[in-house]
Amino acid sequence: MRPVVIAVAITGSVPRKKDNPAVPVTVAEQIESTHEAFEAGATLVHLHVRNPDESSSSDPALFARVLEGIRKHCPGMIVQFSTGGRGRDQAARGAALHHGPEMASLATGTVNFPTIIYENAPALVDQLAASMQQHRILPEIEIFDLSHLYGMRRLMDAGLINDRPHVQFVMGIKNALPVDEYLLDLLLSVLKRVAPNATWTAAGIGRHQSEVIEWVLKRQGDAVRTGLEDNVRIDRDRLASSNAELVRIAASLCEKHDARPATPEEARRLLGLPSCSVVGAAAA
Repeated sequence: MRPVVIAVAITGSVPRKKDNPAVPVTVAEQIESTHEAFEAGATLVHLHVRNPDESSSSDPALFARVLEGIRKHCPGMIVQFSTGGRGRDQAARGAALHHGPEMASLATGTVNFPTIIYENAPALVDQLAASMQQHRILPEIEIFDLSHLYGMRRLMDAGLINDRPHVQFVMGIKNALPVDEYLLDLLLSVLKRVAPNATWTAAGIGRHQSEVIEWVLKRQGDAVRTGLEDNVRIDRDRLASSNAELVRIAASLCEKHDARPATPEEARRLLGLPSCSVVGAAAA
């Protein structure tokens, strides 16, 4: 069975406790929820942090505390900081990168979300990419539109990212990429043209989460993504009890497609990241 990275997006910037009480908001909740997901098979965690009122935050101190807790309780897990823009001051979106997570998200273009413009001007994208390069952070390129693949290619040509980025297609946000299996194939065909060495995954938002995971597995994707950031429900009648429950569902879908959750070391090899031993020595 081939190893597949299970990425868990534990909280995001949109879901609130009123949507699902299991959404982790405080630092302690985020560390505990990540640890449960790690034990269930996740080897990559995508992090947002929240203010006490549950609004999205860019506070580097909060990112640092969650990072410290995950490295203590989840040995070898890959930590990915969000540099996303919902509810965050643009100037502060990369403020925590100096803490040195292994990965960070990077959107390469602007897109209309249902109630806001998710603005990613070229100068900001270049600045975030340069900061990731400076701190030896692997970008996960967030694709909300076909043109964003060519925005990634521009960064490669400028020497701001290497020729093996990790790419995530985000499907199911209104006004952006719809959930369409044909469209995923189209996106993959373009990815192979503009970045043939890239690794890739796709995220399905809301009720489409498991459906998109299966599409990725059928196409031999390198990773799958789950978590309460994207989906707070198991079905229309039941809320997810935890991020770990969603990870267990993803792991069962992997098994269905002759795959299994990657170990932390395997996940690092798949994504071209330093081994667990190197990270552990650096932390010590």
